Amino acid sequence: MARRRPESTRKKRTREHVIADLSVNHVERFILRCGFSVERVFHDYGLDLYMSTYDSAGEAENGMVLFQLKATDHLKLRADGEALLLRIERTDLDWWLAETLPVILVAYDAQADIAYALYVQAHFAGKQSTGRTTGRTVIVQIPTRNVLTEDAVRRFAAAKARVLLQMKGVSHHEE
Repeated sequence: MARRRPESTRKKRTREHVIADLSVNHVERFILRCGFSVERVFHDYGLDLYMSTYDSAGEAENGMVLFQLKATDHLKLRADGEALLLRIERTDLDWWLAETLPVILVAYDAQADIAYALYVQAHFAGKQSTGRTTGRTVIVQIPTRNVLTEDAVRRFAAAKARVLLQMKGVSHHEE
């Protein structure tokens, strides 16, 4: 009779843990190559990374770019292959759309080691709806041409700078 191994009581590192870490590393590398810095969010309530930017003299700039990462081994593509289909929580999307600073949704394909990015507020700007008006989740389409690169990271930094310029003189700090 074969002897059964006792069931382990140790915590296990799953494939989901591995690809989540790979997605963070993938995005961090592009940010760091641009000369920016990145902070990981440890209490994740819908955001994973904060990117700080610096001017050409290396001086810190105000504001941040916010990132939410989704990692998978099996990205779902639209039938025409022109966009990824990503199911997200409606509460997350509503929160991101209400955020002043840019929120970037990143879908990481662990099999191909490639990431696709969507500037959430810009994508939904002027749209009457963010999808179905009921339900806890919504499908977001990220164009497959939106590959995360250093140029994309620089565009996100420029978008943050434009947002801050629009806000100049609008904030009223009172006690």
